[in-house]
Amino acid sequence: MHNWFECKVSFDRTGEDGLQKKVTEPYLVDALTFTEAETRISKEVQPFVTGEFMISNIRRAKIAELFFNEEGDKWYRCKVNYIMLDENKGVEKKSSQTMMVQASDLPNAVMVLIDRMKNSLGDYEIVAVTETAILDVYTYEPQND
Repeated sequence: MHNWFECKVSFDRTGEDGLQKKVTEPYLVDALTFTEAETRISKEVQPFVTGEFMISNIRRAKIAELFFNEEGDKWYRCKVNYIMLDENKGVEKKSSQTMMVQASDLPNAVMVLIDRMKNSLGDYEIVAVTETAILDVYTYEPQND
């Protein structure tokens, strides 16, 4: 099971007008602890940032599934309700989960989500699909020593 952390990295970027501007970019990192998330995101962004950078925020993200799509360049947060029937009471129960989908646009995100959920054993409903500012996702890759 993955432990996802949303990490925000702040640094100075030179704009098209040549002026320095402070930017903050969010990333998603698969790590066991906050310390590991900080270490991993520092290692991942360092080659792409000139000068100093700061990890301005790290928070745990409750994400049940991550659906990669090589054609997509944006990340969408999807709220999905699994629908279960309580046979004793005769009522429907809903269990909510958050999933992340990589897609090129909103309709494509919904299509990717439906495609990946088609083998789901239970009934579900898509409650919300929202574009996020997340730029990249770093999954855990075991080191071969």
